[in-house]
Amino acid sequence: MKTSSFRIIPLSTEIADAARRVVNASSADHALITVDSPGSSPCRHCLRWAQPGERVILFPYAAIPSGHPYSETGPIFVHANECQRYSATNEYPADFRNGRAFRAYDSKYNIIDAQVLNGSEPEVVIENLFQNPDTAFVDARSVTHGCFTFRVLRVGHASGPPRQARTLALL
Repeated sequence: MKTSSFRIIPLSTEIADAARRVVNASSADHALITVDSPGSSPCRHCLRWAQPGERVILFPYAAIPSGHPYSETGPIFVHANECQRYSATNEYPADFRNGRAFRAYDSKYNIIDAQVLNGSEPEVVIENLFQNPDTAFVDARSVTHGCFTFRVLRVGHASGPPRQARTLALL
């Protein structure tokens, strides 16, 4: 379903490429994994599930930068081989219509609301969170593991909060 009021922001190509470089340097906090079951390893760059036999990189990522009370670092996956960054930013990614929790943050990175996707359309949940004028952005996360999936911004807000998060390897 297309939307005109928000856009999906996948992990940047710069961070995905950095993870690929770091795993090749044998960094202890970046693991190269061969996927063995469907639905186990979602790529945050192309926003699709890696398929059995594909290789992914598991690495730490901080969606909220350090120095804020809600800052946390958690594991995420990207394809080990280059993949196309999700580009249908005016459409909610089909692979993540279930199993997501949404956290609304203000411009100072404070959580101001959260909702779990319980059979609702994700677009409706996101629209509801953006009803609050203090909502600067919404992060989609795994409902079971809590891992960051992607960010959602209102249309017309170019960058969201002041500083984008980075992989720990880039800090």
